[in-house]
Amino acid sequence: MQNPNLDRITFHTFRHWYATMLFHKTKNVPFVQERLGHKSILTTTIYTHLINFEADSYHSATAETLEEAKKLVEAGFEYVTNIEGVKLFRKPK
Repeated sequence: MQNPNLDRITFHTFRHWYATMLFHKTKNVPFVQERLGHKSILTTTIYTHLINFEADSYHSATAETLEEAKKLVEAGFEYVTNIEGVKLFRKPK
């Protein structure tokens, strides 16, 4: 316990770690944003800064009906979020 860096650990250190690990596990920034209680997704990206967002490449698709959403899920897409009544899906390239 003689490590001087232990004094530098704060609540925000754990918050950054939690956000980074949650994003690494889910690859879902809107989910992390919701869990952290952020209004802006830009704030969330600060907390997940240890992840290289450019390395993740996805195909995206939208669905406005239940039938469209069902077809996307069957094709391997995962639900991301709902924006203005349109459901957004993604699938790794």
